Amino acid sequence: MVANDPGQPTLSSDAAALAATATIDLDPPSCALAIGAHPDDIEFGAGGTLAKWADSGCLVHHLVCTDGSKGTWDPDADTVALVGRRQDEQRAAAHILSGSNAGQTIFLGRVDGELENDLDTRTEVVRAIRTLRPDVVLSHDPWKRYRLHPDHRVTGQLVCDAIVGARDPHFYRHLGIDHHRPHALLLFEADLPNHAENVEATLARKLDALVAHESQFESTMRAAGGEPDQLDAFRARITERLAELGAPWDLAHAEVFAMMVDL
Repeated sequence: MVANDPGQPTLSSDAAALAATATIDLDPPSCALAIGAHPDDIEFGAGGTLAKWADSGCLVHHLVCTDGSKGTWDPDADTVALVGRRQDEQRAAAHILSGSNAGQTIFLGRVDGELENDLDTRTEVVRAIRTLRPDVVLSHDPWKRYRLHPDHRVTGQLVCDAIVGARDPHFYRHLGIDHHRPHALLLFEADLPNHAENVEATLARKLDALVAHESQFESTMRAAGGEPDQLDAFRARITERLAELGAPWDLAHAEVFAMMVDL
């Protein structure tokens, strides 16, 4: 895997060494909010973890920052139709992961590729955190080295800034919503993860949720025709990647994060 492939990165030698002192498996939270730049980013970064927590009763909310309108290599695509299709795919993926414990799926609808960490957008993320009151927030690591896509970088920045805005009572008072401080922030796509989640039991659901994003077969999954052999190859690539991530922790398959607590 290279730096700009979606989802979990392979571990650097520094990250592998860090695994010796890192933590494994949070106690399942009561409520989690996963925030992605585009439809499918959450499934790539944390789908197995969210499915595992949902099995333990966690209410899992999804928030997607952009409309996904540019997620195709077809220059003649109907991008308006693509937006609607990608929202449907995201809702389906959230249900696959969490079943009856799937919470809200929120779409901020910012234009794909043009997301900004501006006050209006940041206010909407603060609103979601204060309204949904998650114990754990998950999102992109804004400090990931060599990350090309601006929406991934900006989403991580938005979330980190919104954590501060949501927790402090004198910020965003005009919202009229009580402040809220999550217990932990898990950043996926991190270069130096310090926390791993064992996803052996929910790996299959993560893969099923990813495959629900049929509009991305060509652009993200290298399975343009959606043929069974192509999708099998995609599933095998993700499975192998999670096995590589789990190895330093002696886990068969893992998702890894830079975890921040005492927020």
